[in-house]
Amino acid sequence: MRDWRWLLLVLAVLLALLQYRFWFGPGNSGEVMMLEAQVSNQKRDNEGLQQRNDALAAEVKDLKEGEAAIEERARSELGMIKPGEKFYRVVEDAPAARPGVAQPGTHDAATQEVVP
Repeated sequence: MRDWRWLLLVLAVLLALLQYRFWFGPGNSGEVMMLEAQVSNQKRDNEGLQQRNDALAAEVKDLKEGEAAIEERARSELGMIKPGEKFYRVVEDAPAARPGVAQPGTHDAATQEVVP
């Protein structure tokens, strides 16, 4: 009977030591959870950066291989047109003057200032 008590005491001490290392020792459970959160955040950041890299790689490929992308950029960013094309600019009518509202470039009688 006495042997069982010593064995039980040794097992309890071992359990206490293991629990101490689990909760407070190096690589404890709190540290592991913190590192797992950092890993998940880094994976999310990496996915976003990978999507950006893929988009940039596709754009580089288009610029190297296709004339359509170069032509589109020249038209939109530089305002270029092909030889023989005609450029038409559609300008909408200016809003009609409302009574009591000064038109741009006219004098306002109350303040004597030019309204831009």
